Amino acid sequence: MKWPKLRELKEAVTAVVKGPYTHPFPAEPAPLPDWIRGKPVYDADGCIGCGACAEVCPVRAIEVQDVVAAGGTPFRRLTLHYDNCVFCGECVRHCTTQAGIDFTQDYELSGFDRAEMVEQVEKELVPCELCNRPIGPRDHLLWIYRKLGALAYSNVTVTLAAQDALGLRERLPRDDRPLDRTDIQRVLCPACRRSVTLLDEWGPV
Repeated sequence: MKWPKLRELKEAVTAVVKGPYTHPFPAEPAPLPDWIRGKPVYDADGCIGCGACAEVCPVRAIEVQDVVAAGGTPFRRLTLHYDNCVFCGECVRHCTTQAGIDFTQDYELSGFDRAEMVEQVEKELVPCELCNRPIGPRDHLLWIYRKLGALAYSNVTVTLAAQDALGLRERLPRDDRPLDRTDIQRVLCPACRRSVTLLDEWGPV
């Protein structure tokens, strides 16, 4: 038993002279590798509000809420509850633009109020000009327009949303008259687009 005791004594003296072997965290921040999966955050410019991140989240840590207030601009709110997040990286991997959400090196995430452990981004929604239902985020429609290029002109809603963003379209007022073929040149949800198309093809039923 003599030699093990001497070895322990040597290690104790060495630790006193040279200092501890371990890193002095939390007194000093620990060095982190670039690939660490820290706190995920949204990028307001890269995110288009499509909700793909919420679709692939295995623990449902991302909530998508469309807010349509009377008299206000409708918007979509994406809320990431990182107190439920398992940091699997599926949201980052399947991001439509590959720039909407990413991990940071912030890993000290403890707190006293779970309601504050959220990351949010809000995107303006494009409403249907007939029924006022939200169609989708404006940034999403513009991303589709840029992605499709000339093919985007086959979709009236996408094309008109892009013209709105460029200030190239003058919106005509509409009263309570019945549908007619002039309504084709409006930003419409799928249900209203179907109704206008059937009216244009077959006439009033």
